[in-house]
Amino acid sequence: MAQPLTPSALPVDGRKPVLSLLRLFRPYRGSMLLATVIFIVKDSPIWILPILTGNIIDVVVEHKPLSQLWLNAGVAAVILLMNYPLNVVYVNLFSNAIRRVAADLRNGMSGRLQLLSISFHSRTSAAVIQSKVVRDAENVELAMNQSYGVGLSAICVLLGALISTAIRVPSFVLVFVLTVPIAAVLILLLRRRSSSLNESLRREIESFSSRVGEMAALMPITRAHALEDVALERVSLSVENVRSAAVSLDKFNGRFGSITWISYQSLGVFCLIAAAFAALTRFLPITAGEVVLLSGYFTILTGSVVNLLNLLPVMTKARESMRSIAEVLQESDVELNAGKRPVAAVTGELRFEGLQYRYGESRRPALDDITLTIEPGETIAFVGASGSGKSTLLNVVLGFLRPTAGRLLLDGVDMQSLDLRTFRSRVSVVPQESVLFEGTIRDNVTYGLRDVPDQVVLDALRDANALEIVDALPDGWDTVVGERGARLSGGQRQRIAIARALIRDPRVLLLDEATSALDGESEKLVQDAVEQLMGGRTTLIVAHRLSTIRAADRIAVLDRGKLVEVGTHDELLARAGRYSKLYAAQRF
Repeated sequence: MAQPLTPSALPVDGRKPVLSLLRLFRPYRGSMLLATVIFIVKDSPIWILPILTGNIIDVVVEHKPLSQLWLNAGVAAVILLMNYPLNVVYVNLFSNAIRRVAADLRNGMSGRLQLLSISFHSRTSAAVIQSKVVRDAENVELAMNQSYGVGLSAICVLLGALISTAIRVPSFVLVFVLTVPIAAVLILLLRRRSSSLNESLRREIESFSSRVGEMAALMPITRAHALEDVALERVSLSVENVRSAAVSLDKFNGRFGSITWISYQSLGVFCLIAAAFAALTRFLPITAGEVVLLSGYFTILTGSVVNLLNLLPVMTKARESMRSIAEVLQESDVELNAGKRPVAAVTGELRFEGLQYRYGESRRPALDDITLTIEPGETIAFVGASGSGKSTLLNVVLGFLRPTAGRLLLDGVDMQSLDLRTFRSRVSVVPQESVLFEGTIRDNVTYGLRDVPDQVVLDALRDANALEIVDALPDGWDTVVGERGARLSGGQRQRIAIARALIRDPRVLLLDEATSALDGESEKLVQDAVEQLMGGRTTLIVAHRLSTIRAADRIAVLDRGKLVEVGTHDELLARAGRYSKLYAAQRF
């Protein structure tokens, strides 16, 4: 069996969407070739039956032997009955190839999204990404399903009609040949406008998806401030833009369909009248059966071509969807890990040497000349006002952001030379708002791990002060927590997240204001769990609430991206500097 393409190998080029789609079928070309041959055979009755119909009419009109009637009837029965088994085989082969290509596209986009940098995900709406992975892949799949059979049938009918007509009535070959240039002219005249309208609709739908995602995320704020009308107005404006773009596309498609229908019906009438005139005037030696043959061929042929042309809107939408998919697959903002040295083990020493990070075109660096050494197993807290660079520093440690100057060394090795994915497998992060997925508590704790013994899960939950959560639930750790952990409180979610961190036994731990959003009772439980988690691990803590980091080995104070003070809690208070002012401000 052909192997599907890997995400990085998908040959998709947004400038050549049709060619890209054809390239996707390379791994399945054997199945597609066999499916095509079977389709041609099983579809042959469409162009063979008009020949048999003409023969039967000539038997009646010209009083030919009755045996010819039964011969034509027998041939008709055979070619009709063979359609069923051949169609079953064709559908199996064709559907398997089409569904695999669609799966390759979805897997390819999902894989590429895992490789793209955090900055890409920060600036791209999750709803837009979802639209590309779900809707655009579906559009391509639908277009392939609808167009392949119709297109292949139209080609077979045209070739069958041309060959039969060339043998029976060669003078009418030119009439059938005219169907191709007429179709080509119609497509050339209308394709560019159709592409433009489909692109506009696609952009409006992506904008609408983003608005809906925003509305869902802001629902608590909207309700809390009675802003339902404002939220509805924002979404309604986007809905109206989608409606307007869709109506414009529908009007265009309607006009295109009408022009196509009139063109080919007129050509069909002309063919019938011309054949009848030639037979009546004996201008050409045409029998009554051949008149029916020509008329039948042209009716079938025009119907097939009209159906094919009516697929132009679907194909144009698929072309635009391929361009949309290419925006993900060709996105260059990839985290650069390939070919770099893997991290075999982590001791936990982190050394900042004149490190600087600047966002985009910002004039002031978010981190400026940070020089600091964090020893293995040391707990260090980073504090400072909002915008001082605390979260940026954690993102640099994780490798989400790469230094624009200076270095960050892990166990003496410049992290720019390391495959940071292998480093992160030895890191655990507990953010301010821990995110759980739709699944059981056990699934969330063991996320990404295989065959974890029950006792290990139990120990992690106990150490995270989360065992009481499990005991209070009817299904224990098999309880489904709901989307994003909606069935648990904030403190419960944090403790489950800490259990998830504990079970990985990380060497480096990052805590990003893990207790700042909790009430006093929940904070105490989470803080106890955090202290259990920190034991023996290099720990970096970001905190606004200074009372939670008094026990840190050292506290580093950031101010406008600069490291201004480093010391223990007592040392920094004795200096009466920046930390002392921050601490005093929170005491009152």
